[in-house]
Amino acid sequence: MAAQTDRVVAATDSPRKIVNKSVKSIVPLAEECSYTQFYCEENIWHLCDHVRRLDPSELSKCYVGFISNNQKCVPLWRQRSGKSEDKLVTWDYSNIFTCVAPSEKDYHVIFMYEPDDRCLVFDLDSDLPFPTYFQKYVTETLRTDQILKPEHHRFFRVIPASVFLQKFASDRRHMRKSDGSWLQKPPPYPPIKTAECVHNLDIFISMDSKVGYGTVYNLPDYVRRFYKNL
Repeated sequence: MAAQTDRVVAATDSPRKIVNKSVKSIVPLAEECSYTQFYCEENIWHLCDHVRRLDPSELSKCYVGFISNNQKCVPLWRQRSGKSEDKLVTWDYSNIFTCVAPSEKDYHVIFMYEPDDRCLVFDLDSDLPFPTYFQKYVTETLRTDQILKPEHHRFFRVIPASVFLQKFASDRRHMRKSDGSWLQKPPPYPPIKTAECVHNLDIFISMDSKVGYGTVYNLPDYVRRFYKNL
């Protein structure tokens, strides 16, 4: 991937850019990012790694957000894989229950950047611009928990990007069937691991604030933390 640390994002850039004040672009264009569908945690790890390698001074302003809940049923709108008019997807890896949409997964992962008084969201599975202001992402993608059953309310584990890079590991066991074959084709590069661990994805997906890394928020607290009244 080509380095893009000197480029600024503005409303006149590509159609997937929406920022109305110039802001330094610290990740590649969406179409140039490392991306494998159904492996959002690894896609986001590589965004973090891109910043660490090419613009390390900005890494402290970056966060990783895991979206999940105890029922492992996370409704999100404006997802490119959504079949309905408003692109609703209920992410769930287990595929053993029906929630409110035809495709399921038990969590989703996004990249967040706070360069100053703004917060930007980078979601490689969204049909929104890349990046999107946090408040627009909330309005379009998260909407409100009030229209959902309580068991489907969304929670958010937010981890500093530097911690995610140091601690995250996945041997992709969650993407294998009982016979060892793949549920979905894996990325072409080796699994991500640390010196101490080969797989700890579950503690990132968990919304138990007593375990894991980062801070766990419900939707109202998440909005209060990152909403910028521009």
